[in-house]
Amino acid sequence: MVHRNASAALQRFVDDEILRTPLLVDRVVEATLEALRKGMPGLLPHERTLAGDLMQSLSSNRQHLVDYYANSLREQVGAELSRRTLAAGAKTAPRNSLSLVDEDEVAVDVVISHTIEAIRSVAEYELRELQTFVSALVGDMEVARDHNPFRAETHARALWAAAQALPLSRGYQLNFMRHASMALAQVLRKTYAGASSRLEAEGVEPASYRTLILPAGSRRTRPTETTFNPDLERIRDSMPVHERPAPSPLALQHALDHADAELRGLPPDADLAARARLREQQRVRWVDSAATPVDQQLIELLSRLFDAILSDRELAPDVQLLLSRLQAPALRVALRDPTALDRGSHPLWQFMDRIAFLGETLPEPGDPQRERALRFVQGLIDHLVGEAEQTATLYGWAIERLRNHEQHRFEQRCAAAADEIKALQSLEDKLIASHTAPTTMHGTLDVAQLDTVPAELFDSEPAKPAASAETWLYARSPGDWVRLFMQGRWVHAQLLWPGERGELWLFADGAGVTTWAVRRRALVTLHGENLLDTLGARSLLQVAADRVMRRLVR
Repeated sequence: MVHRNASAALQRFVDDEILRTPLLVDRVVEATLEALRKGMPGLLPHERTLAGDLMQSLSSNRQHLVDYYANSLREQVGAELSRRTLAAGAKTAPRNSLSLVDEDEVAVDVVISHTIEAIRSVAEYELRELQTFVSALVGDMEVARDHNPFRAETHARALWAAAQALPLSRGYQLNFMRHASMALAQVLRKTYAGASSRLEAEGVEPASYRTLILPAGSRRTRPTETTFNPDLERIRDSMPVHERPAPSPLALQHALDHADAELRGLPPDADLAARARLREQQRVRWVDSAATPVDQQLIELLSRLFDAILSDRELAPDVQLLLSRLQAPALRVALRDPTALDRGSHPLWQFMDRIAFLGETLPEPGDPQRERALRFVQGLIDHLVGEAEQTATLYGWAIERLRNHEQHRFEQRCAAAADEIKALQSLEDKLIASHTAPTTMHGTLDVAQLDTVPAELFDSEPAKPAASAETWLYARSPGDWVRLFMQGRWVHAQLLWPGERGELWLFADGAGVTTWAVRRRALVTLHGENLLDTLGARSLLQVAADRVMRRLVR
């Protein structure tokens, strides 16, 4: 049962897919049994015994697997629809929660992440196609975000829920995941294609999907920034020059003075296309008001850079809105100091990078904490826009204010977790004193056995050695942000407290109030499996310049 607040079209789609779930699971179980049967001749005697036990349990508990999978899928989709509804209205105060994560739970996360990778790799095209249809159902014709509630992550978590129906040890359940992942990926490929065909037959016109060219390698890692370094001076020289009557020397300044008021004058619900049209109108006026051909080219280049920045799908709409207000000030900076465009280290660009990073680490849009933080940023931008002289010193001041604000938020989070930290330090002392050895999955499974898809679908690099992972871990400091795969999902988390003895580490979820106390060995495993790494601000100028250059080359 989906929530009544969901759109009627989306509700019908979700209900239809939920009804088809039992058949989907049944096909997955059948394909898994077939794969186990075919692999029997090549197994050692004890391995055949284990596989036989798994096959017997699958056959005996087939209906239970179907029920567990369907219930998990229904609950996950219902929860997502509820979050969307709450995001548009008032929210109740969330309750803090602490999870204690050891090596056993991390082993589950590893196998779930491999299942997600299998689905995304096998059904990549079908997933993208379905995304455009579901976006159309909810009215997002620019595919600003992924509205498909039946993503790879959702099905991977449902498969793990189905594994709990097997009355066997955790090792057997993970072994089932290992064998079922590719079967699930193949079935979902057809399922996603069928869903798109049904929506198309109903007359749904897919949204316009902006194609993303993904870098080679694992999709489990955060996309790395390109090392391509375009020559912005050469790009500027290639910009068009328009023959215009010589304007007055102050014409451009007057045009820039009204730019921010025009942006703020747009209706709050103005879509991205309306904002882009206004920026295009402003660009034309600025070019017409430019005193020299060089200024015209500078305006053209800066406009293209901001268009590339504001079309970045990793930026939330509220962050895009804030950054768009900095286009006119950025032009003032560039006119005053043309070398500012050649240096990503200029405080202007660093300030924009910090805003984008803040947006990544805050809760989802609609959350009061996010709204408070972005109101603070808006106040900074109001001050910057109102300054007559746009200098590096001015933006250096804004960066310092933003860092102080972030430090204050971190200190508040630590104060809220003070009791947890005190209890965890006591627990850590006991763990060290008892010399408790870390355990694997009841002695039946090792992390190295958890590969669930062919190696070519993962990283070309081998897993990081434990020594390298530990070196990385001990280089972390309180306040550092990381990206990690935790409890079946990717999260942005902040390190609140590293245990005095290095055995327990407390992380806080940037998107909510959840905290995780994670064992050292678990963190080493996650980092070695490329499921944990540093999260930092990326250079918006570098990414935008790369896009502009590649478009010119094409």
